Amino acid sequence: MPRPRTTFHELTVGQVADRSGVAISALHFYERKGLIRSTRTASNQRRYSRDTLRRVAFIRASQHVGISLTAIREALDQLPSERTPTPDDWARLSAAWRTELDARIAQLQALRDDLSDCIGCGCLSLRACHLTNPRDVLGREGSGPRRLLSPRTEHVNRG
Repeated sequence: MPRPRTTFHELTVGQVADRSGVAISALHFYERKGLIRSTRTASNQRRYSRDTLRRVAFIRASQHVGISLTAIREALDQLPSERTPTPDDWARLSAAWRTELDARIAQLQALRDDLSDCIGCGCLSLRACHLTNPRDVLGREGSGPRRLLSPRTEHVNRG
């Protein structure tokens, strides 16, 4: 029985995996999440258009900088289907993520600075700790280990 021939623009899942460096299971996952699409042969084998390679590269680059798969799917949905994302597409879509990434960077820098302060003082005081109790919010709720005390435990400890 002759094997169905793949047209020049179609790739098998193994070919996409080999050329993109992404595991077959990851490609199946991306497809389930709506990030890439395939068609099926008469024998129910997946076939991907060549633009899938660029889409997979786009997905991996986006994941590398911390963009969620949901945001990546929303970005890819803005492109015409079956069209390879261009450098202009990447610039436009990544610009939309810039504010989110800048906020994340600022948050990480603040965390780093607060962590340095805690390590520097060595006490890890819950009253003054910028990590576990910013602006002493827990102190306004009362004394003692606020996160460890349930209302029942607090009553027992007071006698």
